[in-house]
Amino acid sequence: MKKKLIYAAVVAASAGVTFACSTSYSNNAEPAKSEMQHTAMPTVSSYPETKTVAQQDNYHGTTVSDPYRWLEEESEEVNAWVEAQNELARPYLAELSSKALYKERLTALWDYEKYSTPYMVNDKLFYTYNNGLQNQYVLYMADGLNGKPEVLIDPNTLSDDGTVSMASTELSPKASYLAYMLSDGGTDWKTIHIRETSNKSDLTDVIKGVKFSNVAWLPDESGFFYSRYPENDAGEFDDSQTVSIYFHAIGTAQNEDTKVFSFDGKPTWNPYPLVIQDGETLLISVFEGYEANGVYAKSLKEKNSKLIPIFDKWDGRYDFIGEKEDTLFFTSTADAPTGKVVKVEFDNGVQSSETVIESTSDTLNSVSLLGGKLFAQYLKDVKGQVSVFDLSGKQIDDISFSDIGSVNGFYGDETADTTFYKLTGFTNPGQVYAYDVQSGESTLFKRIDTGINYDDYVTKQVFYTSKDGTKVPMFIVHKKGLKLDGNNKTLLYGYGGFNISLKPGYSVSRMVWVEQGNVLAIANLRGGGEYGQQWHKAGTKLNKQNVFDDFIAAGEYLVESGYTNPQKMGIQGGSNGGLLVGATLTQRPDLFAAALPAVGVLDMLRYHTPSANARAWSSDYGLSENNDEFEALYAYSPVHNTKPGTCYPATLVTTGDHDDRVVPWHSYKFAAQLQADQGCDNPVLLRVETRAGHGAGTPTWMRIEGYADQWAFLESALE
Repeated sequence: MKKKLIYAAVVAASAGVTFACSTSYSNNAEPAKSEMQHTAMPTVSSYPETKTVAQQDNYHGTTVSDPYRWLEEESEEVNAWVEAQNELARPYLAELSSKALYKERLTALWDYEKYSTPYMVNDKLFYTYNNGLQNQYVLYMADGLNGKPEVLIDPNTLSDDGTVSMASTELSPKASYLAYMLSDGGTDWKTIHIRETSNKSDLTDVIKGVKFSNVAWLPDESGFFYSRYPENDAGEFDDSQTVSIYFHAIGTAQNEDTKVFSFDGKPTWNPYPLVIQDGETLLISVFEGYEANGVYAKSLKEKNSKLIPIFDKWDGRYDFIGEKEDTLFFTSTADAPTGKVVKVEFDNGVQSSETVIESTSDTLNSVSLLGGKLFAQYLKDVKGQVSVFDLSGKQIDDISFSDIGSVNGFYGDETADTTFYKLTGFTNPGQVYAYDVQSGESTLFKRIDTGINYDDYVTKQVFYTSKDGTKVPMFIVHKKGLKLDGNNKTLLYGYGGFNISLKPGYSVSRMVWVEQGNVLAIANLRGGGEYGQQWHKAGTKLNKQNVFDDFIAAGEYLVESGYTNPQKMGIQGGSNGGLLVGATLTQRPDLFAAALPAVGVLDMLRYHTPSANARAWSSDYGLSENNDEFEALYAYSPVHNTKPGTCYPATLVTTGDHDDRVVPWHSYKFAAQLQADQGCDNPVLLRVETRAGHGAGTPTWMRIEGYADQWAFLESALE
């Protein structure tokens, strides 16, 4: 077995580069900070008037008031209230003394060339690229490794303000067509378009009613399968129902698409398609939640063919890796909390299945099949490692890294000779490597140069003890020479849910925060996937309080270790992380001086009501419809746990008016309740972005503006 060490030292960029902005700074120069020091947070004299209603609900004998239920409506009254909140928040944020500096530094540090991890399909190379401040990444195509790159599609041409984004792409098997999905204004609703790669022009095909579907092409490229929601009586696509699988033939209208499969009598099962065995079989993966799924097969050769169960015990997660002749490979968490690889012999039915790669103490993050090899990406204490196996499960290579970082890639045709991966870290913007599938040699393909000297910064991993004695890892990033005198402005970030791991990765916004001499801490809380399914389940349903306890313990560690103090520490999180911030600030308002809950799930008794997708979150949260789960949810639901007269941290609640994943009324209701109950002068602001959704596809200019507001708010609050 060969063992190769990829050194991240190549990341260190040359000194002396200046940034393209109104004022240039050398990368060795210290940006001016005098304006940001000793400037007290302004006070808010009055909040917009918010009416209350006499709404009460009975949950298993407990009466719960919901005075801001009216904010869930789509009405002119709600729009006027949102506008009033923005009219308070936006001028307030614009006048903060450090806003201009942060916007300037964000713009400067954002302005560098960025590449995604490339992949090869039918000897053609594909990758996305951003020249620095483009609002959206541009998709490029080249003939082979050395071909001249050409623009295949540029989403920046699709809207004047950059808010139309390309959400995902799927190339046909011979790379003749590109199916690409567009999102308008950040919504989860997508439209599928088809572009011919030879002439770079679109067909007339347009498919609607899609949110989270993939595209599964037939080998002959005559069409593809996809999943979409049904239409209601008004002719609108209804995401309160489950999806069905449809087939679309190239060159036809959507109303000619054929419904291929749906689950009758299973109102929470969502089927998604894959095509295997040279187009003879449809593989159906069924989503109902985040702990387990089912996998079935259906013959495409026979009309009215029966559904064949492949994995139907719902005893773990099964994700398809690839196939070799009649052998199908899957990752699985069944009896393997950290993940394993299994293979299934499938020839008109399941003949046998066996484990190919056993589970280990490290967490299996993903696996790809290329050139007859399995590329297994692991997390070892949340740090990326890659092992290569043959199809029998024998390890034949090991790709190790000298840095604290994460790796992604190893995509492309199963027959590709070359694949690619990218190594990133908190102070590594992402170097791209080419990997020779046969020889196992890695070579630097694209060096990302930001002009920053990362040798000036430190990344460390610590393990602290949570309330129940559990050891929890946390990354801490700061400039070298930091004094542990308890007086450093510190931002603590977390997520803790849905089996998602917070891996080391590069963020321009975080780099700007640390550049100012501040501390960044990222805690790997239970509920995430850092240590497999057991770690995940330890932070779900009746155990959800563990996540908040882990986050609180992280804050206490930072204080006890001399990094900061409660007057100098803020917390941040988005989506499920917005719930984390909301619950933590209501439980321990004394431990933090500022809070940044973004697009948060904040009303835990009604989170499941807007859509079928939201209801599927019950695998993590539980449902208020169940008595024991209601009690757990009610105990921490941020909207229901503020207390009148309590001094809460300065709080900036942010959301997008097009967010149809975590609908914005969560943030509206929480901001209204927190404003009503705030017992001191610390501001509680609601900033609602228009033409924005849950975060994906947000244009660069909007990201810069949003982070400038958040960092300036933090600076003022942490004096």
